[in-house]
Amino acid sequence: MARPPRQRRTGAVFAGRTTPHGASRIIGLIVGWLLVLIGLAALVLPGPGLLALVAGLAVLAQQYEWARRWLQPVKRKAFAAAAQGVKSTRNIVLSFTGALILVLLGVLWGVHPAVPGWWPLGDRWWLPGGWSVGSGLVVSGLLAAAFIVYSIRRFRPQT
Repeated sequence: MARPPRQRRTGAVFAGRTTPHGASRIIGLIVGWLLVLIGLAALVLPGPGLLALVAGLAVLAQQYEWARRWLQPVKRKAFAAAAQGVKSTRNIVLSFTGALILVLLGVLWGVHPAVPGWWPLGDRWWLPGGWSVGSGLVVSGLLAAAFIVYSIRRFRPQT
C-alpha cells in the first residue's frame, strides 16, 4: 500500500496558526518595526508611546519568539498607565488639555505666522518644517484624545 506524499508546512505553528510568509511577512515586519520605532520615539516625544509599542510587538509576535515574550509585560504596563491616566477627573482634564495643546500647536506650526519681534533667534528657526511638522503634531494630539476616550471607556468605573 502506497503512502500519501508528505505535505510541507509553509510556516512555523504559533498558537494553532502559521506564521506569515512571503509578502505578508515582509509587510508585517515593516509595519511591526515601524510601530516599535514610533512607540520608542513617542515615549519621549508627544504621543501614545506604550500603545504603539504594544501594537508593534503584537505584529512582530507573529514571527518572533522574543516579541511574544515582551508583549505581555509591555501590554500590562501600557494598560496600567492608561488606567492610571483616567483614575481621576483631574488626570482626564490634564490629558485632554495636553492633547488640545498638541493640536493647536500643530495648526500654529502649519499656518506659520510671521516671526514675532520677541523671537531671539534667526527667522529660519521660527517654526521650521511647516505643515510636515504641524500635521504630525495634530495627528499625535488626535490619537492621544482617541486613546484617552478609549481608556475612559475601558478602565474608568461606570457611575
